[in-house]
Amino acid sequence: MSDSPNVALVRRLYDSGMAPDVVADVLDPDIVWDITPGFPHGGVYKTWASAGADFFGRLAPRFTSFGAVAEEFYDAGDHVFVRGHYHAVAKSGAESDARFIHLWTVSGGRLTHLIQAADSHVVQLAANDN
Repeated sequence: MSDSPNVALVRRLYDSGMAPDVVADVLDPDIVWDITPGFPHGGVYKTWASAGADFFGRLAPRFTSFGAVAEEFYDAGDHVFVRGHYHAVAKSGAESDARFIHLWTVSGGRLTHLIQAADSHVVQLAANDN
């Protein structure tokens, strides 16, 4: 069975590893990026420019590498749920994995809203393992 158009759109983002050209193509510039409280730099970012600078720009320097690994996609009409895990390598070299659920809203062929829930404790420990 092939992906629905909305699942294919979300899958494209994960498969690209957040490649800038794919991000520009699939994310609405005014996306709401809602990161669960307790997660490093958790909060609500209103625009991709803010999420990129204020969330990822502060998160990335805390790790040697940090990425989302999507494991399952669930189509729910204008929403797509993704279950997966973050794989992180701390500056110390220690590796960790933390489970997540992402809920994406799709409108007009673009991703307009992300709500993230994740094992914040595991990520906080990894971020502090410098």
